[in-house]
Amino acid sequence: MDWLAEPFALGFQQRALLGGVLAALATSLVGTWVVIRGMTFLGDALVHGVIPGVALAVLFDFNPLIGASAAALVMIGGINLVHRQTAFSEDTSIGLLFAGMLGLGVILVSRTPSYTGSITGILFGDTLGVTSGDLIVLAFVTVTALVLSVTFFRGFVALSFNEEKAELLGLRPGLTHGLLLVLVTLAIVGSFRTVGALLVFGLMVGPPATAALLVRRVPAMMAVASVIGVVSVTLGLVISYHANISGSATMAVLPIFGFFLTLAIRNLRIRSNPR
Repeated sequence: MDWLAEPFALGFQQRALLGGVLAALATSLVGTWVVIRGMTFLGDALVHGVIPGVALAVLFDFNPLIGASAAALVMIGGINLVHRQTAFSEDTSIGLLFAGMLGLGVILVSRTPSYTGSITGILFGDTLGVTSGDLIVLAFVTVTALVLSVTFFRGFVALSFNEEKAELLGLRPGLTHGLLLVLVTLAIVGSFRTVGALLVFGLMVGPPATAALLVRRVPAMMAVASVIGVVSVTLGLVISYHANISGSATMAVLPIFGFFLTLAIRNLRIRSNPR
């Protein structure tokens, strides 16, 4: 079993594992709502939307978490503004902000002295550079995601399946949707250092989408997605260590591969046992 233990022998490797596990738990919990709510495009746009804030933090040497949070708020505000002030659908406003924020982020990063290193760290993460402070942030995000998911479970479920019914039941879907956006933002901001801004979405969508193929109830989806996420992180770090490849990318790719493998197996079982 040395091949499994060796990648986690040193302290920074253990922090990478713990950071990855916390990121997987947070993104799996939040990602379950993203998948069943049909918010994948918005979630992807928010992932790219934090890049200008992180770039500004690198450029002016302040906490990247502050920059990422501010950029996400600007992104959400811009989407709502375009959607309310024009006749365009929400997808149009998301697409506009998606491209604009990503382009702005790359422009800002290009102004930094170490352009290549900075953009690589922002876009693809620094798994082995996870600090104790990052772990504290990730722990806070994970606990917050769990507490809000439990506290507002009924409202999130009603919003995901029938927004009009949620309104009739007095569940305040507008407020619930806002809380869901906060959750998505927290998960992205908390995890981008570990997985990277471009790859965090793999952990946010891959495990819940795979879980949705296997179970139907939301709590079960969250539990299965969390297990898939943690396994993906652990195997990703082991594989990346022995193959000398990117840990962040491997962690993000494994749950996507798992989704298509699960889908193929399910389809084969359906074809072999037709009703």
